[in-house]
Amino acid sequence: MVPIPEGHLLSEHVNPEAAEHLVQEVSAWYSEQIAKERRAAVPDAEQLKILTAGLAACAADQQALEDAGPEEVAEIAARYAARSQELKGQ
Repeated sequence: MVPIPEGHLLSEHVNPEAAEHLVQEVSAWYSEQIAKERRAAVPDAEQLKILTAGLAACAADQQALEDAGPEEVAEIAARYAARSQELKGQ
């Protein structure tokens, strides 16, 4: 686990492992929400579609990190740091 300190501004020197951790954290949230929705008495098909799309985006970004340069790593890390904070606030 490689957390990025709260309030830390992400730069082009973000460690790829830290970015990957952020993507995995958001991915885990989507997976948990999908499982909860599927267990609901009446699953919301539209919500499942939104959650599944979010999980697919995580998978695509995790794949992109494998060949990403420093700038793309920083962009992905910034996006997922913001998304993680947003999801924690829900």
